[in-house]
Amino acid sequence: MKKIIAIGAVAISLISCNQEKTAYVDTTRVIQDYKEMKDVESKFEARRDSLTQLITGPQQQFQQEVQEYQQGMSSMSASQRQAKEQELQQKGQQLQQQQQMIGQQLRTDSDSAIEEVVDKVKDFVADYGEENGYTYIFGSNESANIMYAKEGLDITDEVLEELNKTYGGGSTEASTEEKTDSISVE
Repeated sequence: MKKIIAIGAVAISLISCNQEKTAYVDTTRVIQDYKEMKDVESKFEARRDSLTQLITGPQQQFQQEVQEYQQGMSSMSASQRQAKEQELQQKGQQLQQQQQMIGQQLRTDSDSAIEEVVDKVKDFVADYGEENGYTYIFGSNESANIMYAKEGLDITDEVLEELNKTYGGGSTEASTEEKTDSISVE
């Protein structure tokens, strides 16, 4: 009987030694509440507003030209009207192309910055898991990768707190101005 109890105790201790430490992180919440992501979003909102202001002047000038043409077209010859309409059409197309180019550049830069932040978060969670003895840290999001988890396994708050501590922050205005200057409107 003592042998059975001893074997049972050894088996239980082996089973408990093999338990893996697991947890999960709400990835959506981490990304939304991470200070660096908020700074990146602010930076690109400011940049978008700045670029919108750059294009607004030429658009208003173009609209003024169209109105002047419409008011004076009755005194023009057919060939003058055709030439002016062609000129206005070309200007309109140029403005539209500039707008599209600015929008595409802003999207590309924004996507790149967001991807960089997401990569930082992934690396941080991997380091956090290793430092805290986790075998697995799962990601949970709107897609419901984790349908159920025992209470206490959600380490989102701890990860987010540590992640935000490691982010130094900083002013995004200078880099916004630099990026704004790199895209010009003719």
